[in-house]
Amino acid sequence: MAHTKRSTVVGVFEDHRQAQQAVEELKRAGFREDEIGVISHNQDRGSTRAEADDRASHAGTGAVTGAVTGAGAGALWAIGIAAGVLPAIGPVVAGGILASILASAAGTAVAGGIVGALIGLGIPEEEAHYYESEFKSGRTIVTVKTESRYDEARGILHRFGAYDRSSGRSATAATTAACATGTTQRAATAGTSGQSIKVHEEQMHVHKQPQQTGEVKVRKEVHTEHKTLEVPVEREEVVVERRPASGRATASELREGQEIRIPVKEEQVSVDKQAVVKEEVEVGKRKVRDTETVSGDVRKEEVKVEQEGDVRVKNSGTKGNIGKRS
Repeated sequence: MAHTKRSTVVGVFEDHRQAQQAVEELKRAGFREDEIGVISHNQDRGSTRAEADDRASHAGTGAVTGAVTGAGAGALWAIGIAAGVLPAIGPVVAGGILASILASAAGTAVAGGIVGALIGLGIPEEEAHYYESEFKSGRTIVTVKTESRYDEARGILHRFGAYDRSSGRSATAATTAACATGTTQRAATAGTSGQSIKVHEEQMHVHKQPQQTGEVKVRKEVHTEHKTLEVPVEREEVVVERRPASGRATASELREGQEIRIPVKEEQVSVDKQAVVKEEVEVGKRKVRDTETVSGDVRKEEVKVEQEGDVRVKNSGTKGNIGKRS
Protein backbone atom coordinates (compact mmCIF):
# COMPACT_ATOMS: atom_id res chain seq x y z
CA MET A 1 0.00 0.00 0.00
CA ALA A 2 1.39 3.39 -0.96
CA HIS A 3 1.76 6.08 1.70
CA THR A 4 1.63 9.44 0.00
CA LYS A 5 0.96 11.69 2.97
CA ARG A 6 2.86 10.03 5.82
CA SER A 7 6.62 10.31 6.17
CA THR A 8 7.16 9.12 9.77
CA VAL A 9 6.81 5.50 10.88
CA VAL A 10 5.98 4.87 14.54
CA GLY A 11 6.49 1.52 16.28
CA VAL A 12 5.46 0.56 19.82
CA PHE A 13 7.44 -2.24 21.51
CA GLU A 14 6.39 -4.28 24.52
CA ASP A 15 9.95 -5.59 24.91
CA HIS A 16 12.80 -3.10 25.35
CA ARG A 17 15.26 -5.57 23.82
CA GLN A 18 13.20 -6.06 20.69
CA ALA A 19 13.19 -2.31 20.19
CA GLN A 20 16.98 -2.33 20.43
CA GLN A 21 17.22 -5.13 17.86
CA ALA A 22 14.90 -3.23 15.52
CA VAL A 23 17.05 -0.09 15.74
CA GLU A 24 20.16 -2.14 14.97
CA GLU A 25 18.43 -3.68 11.95
CA LEU A 26 17.34 -0.23 10.72
CA LYS A 27 20.96 0.91 10.83
CA ARG A 28 22.09 -2.19 8.95
CA ALA A 29 19.42 -1.43 6.32
CA GLY A 30 20.99 1.98 5.74
CA PHE A 31 18.76 4.29 7.79
CA ARG A 32 20.74 7.18 9.24
CA GLU A 33 21.02 8.07 12.93
CA ASP A 34 19.26 11.38 12.35
CA GLU A 35 16.25 9.52 10.84
CA ILE A 36 15.73 7.21 13.83
CA GLY A 37 14.20 8.32 17.13
CA VAL A 38 13.85 6.36 20.37
CA ILE A 39 12.22 7.09 23.72
CA SER A 40 11.93 4.57 26.51
CA HIS A 41 11.56 4.43 30.26
CA ASN A 42 14.88 4.25 32.06
CA GLN A 43 15.55 0.55 32.56
CA ASP A 44 17.82 1.37 35.52
CA ARG A 45 15.32 3.58 37.33
CA GLY A 46 15.23 1.13 40.24
CA SER A 47 18.87 1.78 41.12
CA THR A 48 20.02 4.38 43.61
CA ARG A 49 20.93 7.94 42.73
CA ALA A 50 24.53 7.31 43.76
CA GLU A 51 24.77 4.37 41.34
CA ALA A 52 23.34 6.49 38.51
CA ASP A 53 25.81 9.29 39.24
CA ASP A 54 28.67 6.80 39.24
CA ARG A 55 27.65 5.39 35.84
CA ALA A 56 27.28 8.88 34.44
CA SER A 57 30.80 9.83 35.55
CA HIS A 58 32.26 6.75 33.88
CA ALA A 59 30.34 7.46 30.66
CA GLY A 60 32.04 10.86 30.34
CA THR A 61 30.91 14.39 31.03
CA GLY A 62 29.17 14.79 27.67
CA ALA A 63 27.51 11.36 27.48
CA VAL A 64 24.30 12.17 29.31
CA THR A 65 23.86 15.52 27.59
CA GLY A 66 24.50 13.91 24.21
CA ALA A 67 21.80 11.29 24.78
CA VAL A 68 19.25 14.00 25.55
CA THR A 69 20.17 16.53 22.89
CA GLY A 70 20.37 14.39 19.82
CA ALA A 71 22.73 11.43 20.15
CA GLY A 72 22.06 8.72 17.59
CA ALA A 73 19.80 5.83 18.48
CA GLY A 74 22.77 3.48 18.30
CA ALA A 75 24.73 5.60 20.74
CA LEU A 76 21.70 5.68 23.02
CA TRP A 77 21.66 1.91 23.46
CA ALA A 78 25.43 1.90 24.00
CA ILE A 79 25.19 4.42 26.86
CA GLY A 80 22.39 2.48 28.53
CA ILE A 81 21.91 4.98 31.39
CA ALA A 82 19.30 7.52 32.45
CA ALA A 83 19.61 10.48 30.11
CA GLY A 84 17.79 12.95 32.32
CA VAL A 85 14.38 13.75 33.73
CA LEU A 86 11.89 15.25 31.27
CA PRO A 87 9.05 17.28 32.84
CA ALA A 88 5.66 15.58 32.92
CA ILE A 89 7.13 12.36 31.54
CA GLY A 90 9.45 10.99 34.23
CA PRO A 91 12.89 9.35 33.99
CA VAL A 92 13.41 8.39 30.36
CA VAL A 93 16.11 7.50 27.89
CA ALA A 94 15.75 9.40 24.61
CA GLY A 95 17.83 9.33 21.47
CA GLY A 96 18.03 10.40 17.86
CA ILE A 97 15.53 12.78 16.28
CA LEU A 98 13.04 12.42 19.16
CA ALA A 99 15.66 13.57 21.67
CA SER A 100 16.49 16.58 19.52
CA ILE A 101 12.84 17.69 19.42
CA LEU A 102 12.30 17.10 23.14
CA ALA A 103 15.48 18.94 24.09
CA SER A 104 14.52 21.94 21.93
CA ALA A 105 11.66 22.66 24.35
CA ALA A 106 14.28 24.18 26.71
CA GLY A 107 12.50 22.98 29.85
CA THR A 108 9.01 24.25 28.98
CA ALA A 109 7.32 20.95 29.86
CA VAL A 110 8.95 19.46 26.76
CA ALA A 111 6.42 21.20 24.46
CA GLY A 112 3.65 18.92 25.57
CA GLY A 113 5.88 15.86 26.00
CA ILE A 114 5.78 13.07 23.47
CA VAL A 115 2.60 14.44 21.91
CA GLY A 116 4.36 17.63 20.89
CA ALA A 117 7.38 15.72 19.60
CA LEU A 118 5.29 13.36 17.45
CA ILE A 119 3.17 16.19 16.08
CA GLY A 120 6.44 17.87 15.13
CA LEU A 121 7.27 14.74 13.10
CA GLY A 122 3.96 14.97 11.20
CA ILE A 123 1.90 12.53 13.27
CA PRO A 124 -1.80 13.57 13.70
CA GLU A 125 -2.64 14.76 17.20
CA GLU A 126 -5.11 11.94 17.91
CA GLU A 127 -2.49 9.31 17.07
CA ALA A 128 0.15 11.20 19.06
CA HIS A 129 -2.02 10.96 22.21
CA TYR A 130 -2.39 7.21 21.57
CA TYR A 131 1.39 6.71 21.43
CA GLU A 132 1.86 8.87 24.54
CA SER A 133 -0.53 6.61 26.48
CA GLU A 134 1.34 3.52 25.25
CA PHE A 135 4.62 5.06 26.44
CA LYS A 136 3.13 5.90 29.83
CA SER A 137 2.14 2.22 30.10
CA GLY A 138 5.82 1.31 30.05
CA ARG A 139 6.43 0.64 26.35
CA THR A 140 9.22 1.82 24.09
CA ILE A 141 8.54 4.12 21.11
CA VAL A 142 10.71 4.03 17.97
CA THR A 143 10.22 6.47 15.08
CA VAL A 144 11.72 6.53 11.60
CA LYS A 145 11.39 9.68 9.49
CA THR A 146 11.73 8.77 5.83
CA GLU A 147 10.24 10.09 2.61
CA SER A 148 10.67 7.15 0.26
CA ARG A 149 11.25 4.05 2.44
CA TYR A 150 8.12 4.15 4.62
CA ASP A 151 7.01 0.55 3.93
CA GLU A 152 10.53 -0.82 4.40
CA ALA A 153 10.96 0.90 7.75
CA ARG A 154 7.52 -0.18 8.94
CA GLY A 155 8.22 -3.75 7.87
CA ILE A 156 11.45 -3.85 9.89
CA LEU A 157 9.76 -2.50 13.03
CA HIS A 158 6.86 -4.96 12.79
CA ARG A 159 9.22 -7.85 12.11
CA PHE A 160 10.75 -7.30 15.53
CA GLY A 161 7.40 -7.15 17.32
CA ALA A 162 6.31 -3.52 16.95
CA TYR A 163 2.73 -2.40 16.46
CA ASP A 164 1.13 0.93 15.64
CA ARG A 165 -2.30 2.50 16.07
CA SER A 166 -3.68 0.91 12.89
CA SER A 167 -2.44 -2.64 13.50
CA GLY A 168 -2.98 -2.84 17.27
CA ARG A 169 -1.21 -4.96 19.85
CA SER A 170 -2.69 -8.29 18.67
CA ALA A 171 -0.70 -8.04 15.42
CA THR A 172 2.55 -8.59 17.34
CA ALA A 173 1.70 -12.11 18.49
CA ALA A 174 2.68 -13.83 15.21
CA THR A 175 5.82 -11.74 14.91
CA THR A 176 6.90 -12.51 18.46
CA ALA A 177 6.34 -16.24 17.87
CA ALA A 178 8.37 -16.09 14.66
CA CYS A 179 11.21 -14.33 16.47
CA ALA A 180 11.14 -16.99 19.20
CA THR A 181 11.33 -19.76 16.57
CA GLY A 182 14.25 -18.06 14.90
CA THR A 183 16.05 -17.79 18.25
CA THR A 184 15.57 -21.51 18.87
CA GLN A 185 16.97 -22.38 15.45
CA ARG A 186 19.99 -20.15 15.97
CA ALA A 187 20.60 -21.74 19.36
CA ALA A 188 20.61 -25.21 17.76
CA THR A 189 23.41 -24.21 15.40
CA ALA A 190 25.38 -22.17 17.95
CA GLY A 191 28.09 -24.79 18.01
CA THR A 192 28.87 -24.29 14.32
CA SER A 193 31.41 -21.62 13.57
CA GLY A 194 30.85 -19.34 10.61
CA GLN A 195 28.95 -16.29 9.44
CA SER A 196 25.23 -15.76 8.91
CA ILE A 197 23.25 -13.80 6.35
CA LYS A 198 19.70 -12.61 6.89
CA VAL A 199 17.17 -13.15 4.13
CA HIS A 200 14.33 -10.66 3.87
CA GLU A 201 11.09 -10.45 2.00
CA GLU A 202 8.42 -7.82 1.74
CA GLN A 203 5.03 -8.41 3.32
CA MET A 204 1.76 -6.77 2.35
CA HIS A 205 -0.26 -5.06 5.09
CA VAL A 206 -3.87 -4.33 4.21
CA HIS A 207 -5.72 -1.53 6.00
CA LYS A 208 -9.46 -0.88 5.90
CA GLN A 209 -11.06 2.51 6.35
CA PRO A 210 -14.79 3.33 6.17
CA GLN A 211 -15.63 5.75 3.38
CA GLN A 212 -18.99 7.33 2.54
CA THR A 213 -20.22 6.23 -0.90
CA GLY A 214 -23.66 7.76 -0.91
CA GLU A 215 -26.60 9.07 1.11
CA VAL A 216 -30.27 8.14 1.29
CA LYS A 217 -32.93 10.70 2.23
CA VAL A 218 -36.37 9.56 3.42
CA ARG A 219 -38.98 12.33 3.62
CA LYS A 220 -42.76 12.86 3.36
CA GLU A 221 -44.65 14.80 0.72
CA VAL A 222 -48.34 15.86 0.75
CA HIS A 223 -50.32 15.20 -2.43
CA THR A 224 -53.93 16.30 -3.06
CA GLU A 225 -56.35 14.06 -4.88
CA HIS A 226 -60.10 14.48 -5.60
CA LYS A 227 -62.39 11.80 -4.20
CA THR A 228 -66.13 11.29 -4.91
CA LEU A 229 -68.27 9.36 -2.47
CA GLU A 230 -71.89 8.26 -3.03
CA VAL A 231 -73.88 8.71 0.16
CA PRO A 232 -77.51 7.47 0.39
CA VAL A 233 -79.84 10.18 1.77
CA GLU A 234 -83.55 10.22 2.56
CA ARG A 235 -86.13 12.95 1.83
CA GLU A 236 -89.83 13.27 2.27
CA GLU A 237 -92.33 13.75 -0.53
CA VAL A 238 -95.95 14.85 -0.28
CA VAL A 239 -98.40 12.38 -1.70
CA VAL A 240 -101.79 13.70 -2.73
CA GLU A 241 -104.47 11.10 -3.27
CA ARG A 242 -107.92 11.92 -4.60
CA ARG A 243 -110.88 9.62 -4.08
CA PRO A 244 -114.49 10.14 -5.26
CA ALA A 245 -116.97 10.90 -2.47
CA SER A 246 -120.39 9.31 -2.05
CA GLY A 247 -122.18 12.50 -3.15
CA ARG A 248 -124.45 12.68 -0.15
CA ALA A 249 -125.48 16.03 1.27
CA THR A 250 -123.41 17.70 3.97
CA ALA A 251 -124.23 20.42 6.42
CA SER A 252 -120.86 22.10 5.97
CA GLU A 253 -120.76 25.41 4.29
CA LEU A 254 -118.43 26.35 1.57
CA ARG A 255 -115.49 28.24 3.04
CA GLU A 256 -112.69 29.93 1.13
CA GLY A 257 -109.08 29.77 2.14
CA GLN A 258 -108.98 26.47 4.02
CA GLU A 259 -105.47 24.94 3.86
CA ILE A 260 -103.34 22.16 5.33
CA ARG A 261 -99.57 22.61 6.01
CA ILE A 262 -97.40 19.53 5.83
CA PRO A 263 -93.63 19.97 6.64
CA VAL A 264 -91.38 18.15 4.24
CA LYS A 265 -87.85 17.05 5.32
CA GLU A 266 -84.76 15.68 3.57
CA GLU A 267 -81.27 14.67 4.69
CA GLN A 268 -78.39 16.95 3.85
CA VAL A 269 -74.76 15.76 3.55
CA SER A 270 -71.85 17.53 5.25
CA VAL A 271 -68.18 16.53 4.92
CA ASP A 272 -65.36 16.85 7.45
CA LYS A 273 -61.77 15.56 7.16
CA GLN A 274 -59.52 13.84 9.76
CA ALA A 275 -55.91 12.62 9.44
CA VAL A 276 -55.41 8.92 10.22
CA VAL A 277 -52.30 6.70 10.21
CA LYS A 278 -52.32 4.49 7.12
CA GLU A 279 -48.72 3.15 7.10
CA GLU A 280 -45.56 3.17 9.20
CA VAL A 281 -42.10 3.19 7.59
CA GLU A 282 -39.02 2.19 9.60
CA VAL A 283 -35.62 3.31 8.27
CA GLY A 284 -32.31 1.79 9.38
CA LYS A 285 -28.94 0.53 8.22
CA ARG A 286 -27.39 -2.92 8.17
CA LYS A 287 -23.85 -4.09 7.46
CA VAL A 288 -23.29 -6.35 4.50
CA ARG A 289 -20.03 -8.30 4.38
CA ASP A 290 -18.30 -8.43 1.01
CA THR A 291 -14.88 -9.44 -0.25
CA GLU A 292 -12.46 -7.32 -2.23
CA THR A 293 -9.30 -8.60 -3.84
CA VAL A 294 -6.11 -6.64 -3.17
CA SER A 295 -3.00 -7.40 -5.15
CA GLY A 296 0.49 -5.99 -5.31
CA ASP A 297 4.09 -6.87 -6.04
CA VAL A 298 6.38 -7.84 -3.19
CA ARG A 299 10.06 -8.61 -3.26
CA LYS A 300 11.94 -11.26 -1.35
CA GLU A 301 15.54 -12.28 -1.05
CA GLU A 302 16.84 -15.71 -1.94
CA VAL A 303 20.19 -17.22 -1.06
CA LYS A 304 22.29 -18.59 -3.91
CA VAL A 305 25.43 -20.56 -3.18
CA GLU A 306 28.19 -20.46 -5.77
CA GLN A 307 31.25 -22.65 -5.37
CA GLU A 308 34.56 -22.67 -7.10
CA GLY A 309 36.95 -25.57 -7.17
CA ASP A 310 36.59 -28.76 -5.17
CA VAL A 311 34.42 -27.51 -2.30
CA ARG A 312 31.76 -29.58 -0.59
CA VAL A 313 28.66 -27.69 0.47
CA LYS A 314 26.13 -29.28 2.80
CA ASN A 315 22.68 -27.72 2.51
CA SER A 316 20.34 -28.12 5.46
CA GLY A 317 16.86 -26.62 5.74
CA THR A 318 17.33 -23.97 3.00
CA LYS A 319 14.37 -23.00 0.84
CA GLY A 320 16.24 -20.71 -1.55
CA ASN A 321 17.67 -21.71 -4.93
CA ILE A 322 21.20 -23.04 -4.91
CA GLY A 323 23.34 -22.33 -7.90
CA LYS A 324 26.57 -24.13 -8.76
CA ARG A 325 29.51 -22.87 -10.70
CA SER A 326 32.59 -25.04 -11.22
